[in-house]
Amino acid sequence: MRDVLVIGGNRYFGKRLIDRLLAAGDRVTVLNRGSAPPPAGAVHLVADRDDERALAEALDGRVFDAVVDQVCYTPRQAAIARRVLSGRTPRYVMTSTVEVYEHQDSPTAVTEDAVDPREVAVDPELPWDEPEFLDAHYGEGKRQAEAVLAAAPAFPYTAVRVAHVLGGDDDFTGRLAHYADRLRTGEPITVPATNHPATYIHVEEIADFLFWAVGQEFTGPVNAASHGTLTTDEIVARIPGGPARFQEVEAGEVSPFSFFRSYGMDNSRATRLGFAFTDARQWLPQAVAETLGKDH
Repeated sequence: MRDVLVIGGNRYFGKRLIDRLLAAGDRVTVLNRGSAPPPAGAVHLVADRDDERALAEALDGRVFDAVVDQVCYTPRQAAIARRVLSGRTPRYVMTSTVEVYEHQDSPTAVTEDAVDPREVAVDPELPWDEPEFLDAHYGEGKRQAEAVLAAAPAFPYTAVRVAHVLGGDDDFTGRLAHYADRLRTGEPITVPATNHPATYIHVEEIADFLFWAVGQEFTGPVNAASHGTLTTDEIVARIPGGPARFQEVEAGEVSPFSFFRSYGMDNSRATRLGFAFTDARQWLPQAVAETLGKDH
């Protein structure tokens, strides 16, 4: 039996990870601000992870075989996690994002080396506490959070760079619903004149990946994406309704999952380490059906 701490994880693939840990017989502790209780069987700790003293007090006297941090978005949060958790765990898994590659416009899928966190400059004085700033600098916040962790080689971390997630009847993003609404009303779907494909992962698969990563020993960044890429056309083609009307633009706001640059991640490191990914085109119909349900 392992002792695993999950920070955050109240919804979407985080709650699925907790379910998997509990089903495996692990002792699971969930720490959040008290916004939602964890599943039955998990220990619940209440603290604001941004408050270093409160976090340290909540974890006083506790050690863990692994920690999964679902809500580390900024270098400040990463620094607090590193200080509080050092000596409490031999394994810290941070959920990062494909958005760390937002400046790598590569025609081929990028490997982890494309963004080396050891070379990322960190500025903890930026207004990370302001929601609008953080939302506009999501990828930068994750990059700098990884950099803080990588700057402490004695801290055993891995950063799971998660592809765009699809599937589940609890997808709170509304991105597939955006397309379903456009198809129903006949409104145009705005896309770049050159619309690039991206890598994706099913909500159940990323939960599987994080569960798997808890039990591994590798460190550093790792890409988590299903095999293959998907285009806006392929996604829309699976949504009932239509016909789709696409409106191309050279700049400005575009529909979700429409990209002015490539968002493809190479998953070969994780594959070599032993995780078997599925193919995105195989699970896409299921993901659409799960998310949109009978109403669509």
